[in-house]
Amino acid sequence: MDIKALIFDMDGLMVDTEKLLSRFWCEAAAFYGWEMTREHVLGIRSLAAKYAAPKLRAEIGEDFDYRKVRLKRIELMNSFIAKNGIEKKPGLDELIEYGKNRGLKLAVATATDNVRTEMYLTSIGVYDKFDKVICGNMVKASKPDPDIYLTASKELGLPPQQCIALEDSPNGIKSAHTAGCVPVFVPDLSQPDPETQKLMFACCETLAHVIPVIDSCK
Repeated sequence: MDIKALIFDMDGLMVDTEKLLSRFWCEAAAFYGWEMTREHVLGIRSLAAKYAAPKLRAEIGEDFDYRKVRLKRIELMNSFIAKNGIEKKPGLDELIEYGKNRGLKLAVATATDNVRTEMYLTSIGVYDKFDKVICGNMVKASKPDPDIYLTASKELGLPPQQCIALEDSPNGIKSAHTAGCVPVFVPDLSQPDPETQKLMFACCETLAHVIPVIDSCK
């Protein structure tokens, strides 16, 4: 297996924001009188709005206003991050340095929009280390559809089969697998479920543990 690139998801993989997303989705829903649980949030990780909205309406109630709650969640989360910052996930710097030293191309493929992506990755000092940054609002269909990984690999000038895709969510793994990338799961809020295990190439405790997986692909 000739690996020539690493494509990184962002939330929950590079930045420790999934716990914040979980908290503020629930707080935003409660602000408008809906009861949203951690399980609801886990189910929409990296999920495009066109899929997340009907899913949440089916689970919470047909009157659930996804757009209104999402805007409130962004407001609450942005306020928190402005005061407290965000944390970098373990092993990120080590993996990026390894990739650079080995001559691998590096890209980002995140469902988050380009404005917040640049803000988050700049705040932890890694934005400029990537060759390409592909965001959810830059593709026609975001995760779990394959578009974002197909776009990232195309922008890198490589076939998907030569790109390891690093993900912490089932929807992300599904997107990477469908695109033809080599999906590697790095758990954040949950371990891979049986369906995800069938689609992934490997599961690594932290980003630093991805290095031996890359070495094994020689």
